[in-house]
Amino acid sequence: MRFGRFGFTYRFLPSKTHFRIMTPNYESWSKDELIARLRELDAKKHAKSTHSPTSKKPFYISSHPKRKIAIKFCYSGWEYNGLAYQNGPTPLPTVEDVLFKAFVKARLVDETGGLDGCGWEKCGRTDRGVSAAGQVVSLWVRSALPTETSSKVRSSSEGDLSMEDTPQNTSLQPFTKHELRYVSILNRLLPPTIRVLAWSPISPDFSARFNCKHRHYKYFFTSHGLDVSLMQSAASRLVGEHDFRNLCKLDPGKQITNFHRCVMRAQINPVSSESDGNNRVYVFDLVGSAFLYHQVRHIMAVLFLVGTGVEQPSIISALMNVSPAESNSFPESQLPLVDRKPEYQMADALPLMLWDCAYADSDVTWQTDDDGTESGAGSDLYHQLHSIHQRSLVHTVLDEHFLKAATQYHSPPPQYFPFSQTGLTPHTLPRSNLGREPVLGVPLGAGTYKRSAKYTPLLERKRLDHVDVANERWRIGRGSKYSKPKTPDDGIE
Repeated sequence: MRFGRFGFTYRFLPSKTHFRIMTPNYESWSKDELIARLRELDAKKHAKSTHSPTSKKPFYISSHPKRKIAIKFCYSGWEYNGLAYQNGPTPLPTVEDVLFKAFVKARLVDETGGLDGCGWEKCGRTDRGVSAAGQVVSLWVRSALPTETSSKVRSSSEGDLSMEDTPQNTSLQPFTKHELRYVSILNRLLPPTIRVLAWSPISPDFSARFNCKHRHYKYFFTSHGLDVSLMQSAASRLVGEHDFRNLCKLDPGKQITNFHRCVMRAQINPVSSESDGNNRVYVFDLVGSAFLYHQVRHIMAVLFLVGTGVEQPSIISALMNVSPAESNSFPESQLPLVDRKPEYQMADALPLMLWDCAYADSDVTWQTDDDGTESGAGSDLYHQLHSIHQRSLVHTVLDEHFLKAATQYHSPPPQYFPFSQTGLTPHTLPRSNLGREPVLGVPLGAGTYKRSAKYTPLLERKRLDHVDVANERWRIGRGSKYSKPKTPDDGIE
């Protein structure tokens, strides 16, 4: 036995093997010897990992074919801070941020280019709390199909996804077994509150926003305290092309001067045929080519006022009568001119859903990854959403029993609405036993109310500044700091 360099212990053996390296005696090493040994081991480890045959090759997305696709997806709005990506921090994540990160993790797009780098376009923006069942985004993604061009690919160490340098597959041919399973890939990476439903090959010049033929919104509510027939009478006045400046949120930053929008359908129907007394669930279906900022929620707030009886159905016509030229398009003979928006609170966001974004059949061919088997991707997606629905039904029954338990000890408050059924008016409301004026709770949707002891009619309320005045003030003030105004969206809720 002998001590070698750096304190290794050697034992000479009688066999053909001359020596065997035993455990180093580190206690006898000097500081310099220990440092040298660590450097030696680190160098061997690095060399092994560098020359390992199993090490992964670098992935350059620019060297892969790409194609432009549209995806249709749904999301629970109450879980997110709206759809649109935000540059600054937000209390909750945005849908676009979560969805884009899933594309990046799946190596379908290049992260360095951001949303603009992959030509990302959304059909319609939804704000915080608003859900969607048929939102659409179009973008360029990696493809597994053979290229349709013979252009040479210039690879880049940065992995830049360039639409000029990358082979493009822009085919509108139906799905083949060789293409990537976009629906399955994304849903494996997304949270349960965002689900990709289908995808479609599209042409290079397709735009999820500008190719959309119409957008369909749904707003769900119960009939508690409401006369639904009066609400439908008011909603029917929305159909056609009108100026909706008094039925939306005015944003001077967008510098909008044209508030004309075309509504194709405005109808209220029960969600199911089963009746539940005063708590029957209804849905307000609103279909239009484009919408203004918070337009649906403002319309719904006014319909609630009509349903309670504090406003007449003609209030809808009056709010759209912004100039003498508009007067001829309404059934009423005499309407007040309302060129400035009265102050009122819009309806709650929770019951609102972007139900569908419609396109021409020649533009999209929606398809899934489902192979027709019971264990396919489509089956898994259905089971996931079905389980969520079943759980929500249980929550509804539990909440109903909580209310039943409370009614054993607490009487429900007096019911004043709807006036068409109670026979009351704002001036004939009964006082309490203590002589106090009653508090009116005007519904705002999803069990929320605007409570006050006195109701002020809409046309008697304080008016906001005229649109032209608000736009000019923004241009002189905050707008002077920007090179151009914000880009207005076609579907904003």
